[in-house]
Amino acid sequence: MRALVVVAHPDDEALGAGGTIHRLAQAGHTVDVVFMSGHVAARERRPSDDALDADIDSAQSILGIASIERGPFPNIRMNTVDHLDLVKFVEGAIRRSRADWIFTHHPHDLNDDHRQTSQAAQAAARLRQRDNGGEPLQGLAFMEIPSSTDWQFDGTGRAFEPNAFMEIGPEGLDRKLRAVEAYRHIMRPFPHPRSLEVVTGLAHVRGGQAGLNHAEAFQVVHLTLGQLL
Repeated sequence: MRALVVVAHPDDEALGAGGTIHRLAQAGHTVDVVFMSGHVAARERRPSDDALDADIDSAQSILGIASIERGPFPNIRMNTVDHLDLVKFVEGAIRRSRADWIFTHHPHDLNDDHRQTSQAAQAAARLRQRDNGGEPLQGLAFMEIPSSTDWQFDGTGRAFEPNAFMEIGPEGLDRKLRAVEAYRHIMRPFPHPRSLEVVTGLAHVRGGQAGLNHAEAFQVVHLTLGQLL
């Protein structure tokens, strides 16, 4: 299996799928990551370029990510970029990674960069159908990001609806927490959703929903069942 995690910013991969990335890598699968806004120039309390590079490298090593590609798109202003440019960038990553599975943001996160990334990833996911060639995509799944997916307001009918769960185990949870902590100035004190306590608690809640111990949840919107045979 080759998985591609398409996210807006450095740290999203760890917050949304850090434990799953580690589990897949440990099982011998290849996981590549794309940051659409790889330099997050507008981020509050952003570290220096060298420090950000070091943080990304640390998270990559902790989680077992095979490769990371950093896009050039503007932080918190991705809606100013032509949608086709975003789609073409993701398509290039799909071709290079030969991804079977794509993990990306929920399309109705509060963070607009997340929404733009999700829409681009969904369009790019149809690449092989448009090209009429290559192996079909096996799966497309949305992840949840604390302080973005959970911050969308009720009543829109567009909430995150988890229907797939990955048991990450104590080791996977530990790797996830270490990876998010590797990004300096990202985590916040409890009760902020991006605190170690809430991230840990969410793993227990999602595990409890699925009869597991420590889990990450996803909303799978495309699944090719032939892989089960």
